Amino acid sequence: MKPGLAFRIARRYLFSKKSTNAINIISGVSMVGMGVGSLALILVLSVFNGFEGLVLSLYNSFYPEVKILPEKGKTFTLSSDTLDQIRSMEGVAHISEVLEQKALAKTSKDEQIITLKGVDSNYVHVTGVDSAVERGEFLLKQGPEHYAVIGRGVEAKLGLNVSGNYPAPLQVYMPKRGDNTYINPSRAFNREPIVPKGVFEIQQEFDSKYVLVPIDFARELLEYDQEVSAIELSIKANVGQGKVIHNLEALLGDQFVVQNRYQQNRFLYKVMQTEKWAVYAILTLILIIAAFNIIGSLTMLVIDKAKDIAILKVMGATKGLIRLIFLMEGMLTSLIGAGTGVFVAFLIVLAQKYFALIQIQGAGTFVVQQYPVELEEADFALVLVTVIVISLLASWLPANRAANQRWLIQEE
Repeated sequence: MKPGLAFRIARRYLFSKKSTNAINIISGVSMVGMGVGSLALILVLSVFNGFEGLVLSLYNSFYPEVKILPEKGKTFTLSSDTLDQIRSMEGVAHISEVLEQKALAKTSKDEQIITLKGVDSNYVHVTGVDSAVERGEFLLKQGPEHYAVIGRGVEAKLGLNVSGNYPAPLQVYMPKRGDNTYINPSRAFNREPIVPKGVFEIQQEFDSKYVLVPIDFARELLEYDQEVSAIELSIKANVGQGKVIHNLEALLGDQFVVQNRYQQNRFLYKVMQTEKWAVYAILTLILIIAAFNIIGSLTMLVIDKAKDIAILKVMGATKGLIRLIFLMEGMLTSLIGAGTGVFVAFLIVLAQKYFALIQIQGAGTFVVQQYPVELEEADFALVLVTVIVISLLASWLPANRAANQRWLIQEE
C-alpha cells in the first residue's frame, strides 16, 4: 500500500472533470456542508468560551482561589500558631478571616433577609470585590467607625441611596445566642446600625443578598469571640495551587475541607460544560447530514471510475490501495470544506472580538455590550477530529465497495 500514490490519484479524481456533472455538484455540496458545519461549531464554541470566561471572571472576583471550611458545623476557631503556619506556608500570598451568617436588614422603607459577611482588612487581597464597587468606595473601617459595602440589589430593595452625601444607616438584626424570649420578641435580637459606604455590582446572585461588614461588627452581633466560618486565601503567582491545597490538608487534618474555585462552584462549572457539550452534539448533526452527501458523491465516483479501478487492479493494485484512494477522496472533500469553514469562522471571531460587530439586544441591562468570544486551541482540535472521524465513517462504505467489487474492462 502506497499512501503517496493513493493521495495523488485521489487528488486527481477530486479536481478532474467527471463524466457526470452531478458528481461535481454533489461533491461541491459536500464541501459546503462540511464548511458550514465546521464554521457553526467554531463560532458557537467560541461564544460559549466567551460567556464562560465572562461568568467565571465575575464569580472569581467574589470567590477566593482557596477556601478553608469546617467539615462539620458552621464556625470554627484556629489558634494563632496555626494561622501563622498558614501565612508562612510556601505559595500562600494572603489569608483573610471570614464570618458569614444570615441576618435581617431594615431601613425606614423596607426590610430584607441578607447574608452578612464579616471580613478583615486582608479581604481585598484574596478577592476582587473592591474592583467591582460601582458607587461610593470600598471602606469598611475608619478608626473606631464601622461601615458596610452592599450589593446593588440590596440597595434597590431597601431603597437606599449610597451615592448621597448622608446615606441612611442599615439596622442589622441577628438572633441572640441561646435566647428563648417569646413574650417580647424584640429582645431576642441583637441590633446594630451601620452606614453603607459603597455599592458593588458583580452578579445578581451576590448583588441581591450580600452585605460586607468588618468582621468585628459581625462577631459583636453574633456574640462570638474569635470564631470564623471560613479562611480565604490567595496564592502567589507561579505557584501550583494543588501543592498549596495538599500542604493545607496535611496541616489541618480531616476536620477541615480545603476547596479551590472549581470545588466552590462545582454546580456552575458542570452546568456550563454540559451546555457546551450539548450544543456541540447538536451541531455535529450538521456534519453528519453533510456526510451523507459524501457517501453519495463517492458512490457515484466509484461507478464513474470503474474502468480506472479495473486497470489499476490489472496493474497490481491491491484492495487496500483502492480502498485508500477513495478514503482519501472523502477526506480531501471534507477537509477542504472544513478548513475553509474554520478559516472563515476564525476571521469572524477575530472581527467580533476586536470590532464588536454583533451587539447584545438590551445590553444596557447586561455587563457587556457585545457578544463575548474567545478562541481556544482545543476547539480547533475537537472540530478537526470530529471532521476526520465523520469523513472516515462516511467514506468507508463506498471505498470498501470499490475495493471488493470485481470490475471488468469493457471494450468500447
